[in-house]
Amino acid sequence: MNAPAIKSHGANRTRTEDLLERRSNAFSRGMSAGQPVLADKAKNSEIWDLDGKRYIDFGGGIAVLNTGHRHPLVMKRVYEQLDRFTHTCLMVTPYEPAIQVAEKLNEIAPISGPKKTMLVTTGAEAVENAIKIARAATGRSDVIVFTGAFHGRTLLAMSMTGKVVPYKTKFGPFPSGIWRVPYPIPHKGFSVDNTFEAFKWLFKTDVDPKNVAAIVIEPVQGEGGFYVASADFLRRLRALCDEHGILLIADEIQTGFGRTGKWFAMEHAGVEPDLITTAKSLAGGFPLAAVVGKAAIMDAPDPGGLGGTYAGNPVACAAALGVFEAMESENLLEKSLRQGETIIKRLKAIKKRKAGRPIGDVRGLGGMTAFELVTEHGGNDPDPAAAKALAADCLERGLMILTCGVFGETVRLLAPLTIQPRILKEGLDILEDALVAPRS
Repeated sequence: MNAPAIKSHGANRTRTEDLLERRSNAFSRGMSAGQPVLADKAKNSEIWDLDGKRYIDFGGGIAVLNTGHRHPLVMKRVYEQLDRFTHTCLMVTPYEPAIQVAEKLNEIAPISGPKKTMLVTTGAEAVENAIKIARAATGRSDVIVFTGAFHGRTLLAMSMTGKVVPYKTKFGPFPSGIWRVPYPIPHKGFSVDNTFEAFKWLFKTDVDPKNVAAIVIEPVQGEGGFYVASADFLRRLRALCDEHGILLIADEIQTGFGRTGKWFAMEHAGVEPDLITTAKSLAGGFPLAAVVGKAAIMDAPDPGGLGGTYAGNPVACAAALGVFEAMESENLLEKSLRQGETIIKRLKAIKKRKAGRPIGDVRGLGGMTAFELVTEHGGNDPDPAAAKALAADCLERGLMILTCGVFGETVRLLAPLTIQPRILKEGLDILEDALVAPRS
């Protein structure tokens, strides 16, 4: 999404206007900016731009800041690590912070038995390495994913992603052996039974399940629209994998680290995956990602088969240790559940008013909440233009929100779990005003 145009004021141009023009000249247009704001400083749930305007952050850097901007415990660990060293390469000269992160991930991952971890830098890397591990463990090649999925922007991860514009446009052809079935979305007419009927047809018409290494599922879809997988669906998916010897990979890159009120969203259903990918809020704003899973599966690749120059960067690992400490000492899992309850209750009350912009489905799991903009009150037809206009309206009023969904009609709310109650209320007040009395 391109940033809205900034009007020029000649000699009175702001720093933001000047730098947005410089940005446009310096960056590939493929790296678009969603908002005409340049960050100058941030703290917890607030951002100030270059011109001193304050914004409440309900986007969290796309679910990266569950512990907020610059959490004191995260920053303390980072500063301490900076005084030691910033890079040696984990595969050359290992270090304790990375080992501590792996040990903690093995401890909290909702998987029975011995577990092991690998560290990388980005979510897409985690997804691609999970596929490599699954192929090594099963001796199979193919992968099944879901409509509306988002698994990253690298070529294999992008081929697994279920949204064409803007992620796939002009970038084909894509790797083979990737198959797709409908993600169950009841209010859109796709039931759990429909999904398993699609599996039956897929296995009869397109791919032998004996060739499938893994099924990859987001327990709550991220970019696809924040659709929540039911416990029944996940249990049946686990049984399907067990029946055919297929590994179940939970992509918890956006859902992980308390966003849904558990360390990982799969815990809500009590369903154990074989592998979990995680990133985003793992290190509180520093680039770190991981694959964690059953030890026997994780050990399938040969020594040297996994890694990366910046994998498990020591500063990012130190930050992750600060995230673990903050999550536990501040009871952020419980705060996530309460935050979600507060937001969902408010959204349903706004919808009930049937004033201003029409709201469709309201949904969420813990602090991972969303709602759809539709063309009429009581309707279900998506209105992506209204969602885009709402985001711009909120920004003008001092609130940052993000849109998502295959059609772009969904507004996702990802306030830090550390947000102060008064600021959460202030942000929801702004959102309600923009919904009920729109300016655009």
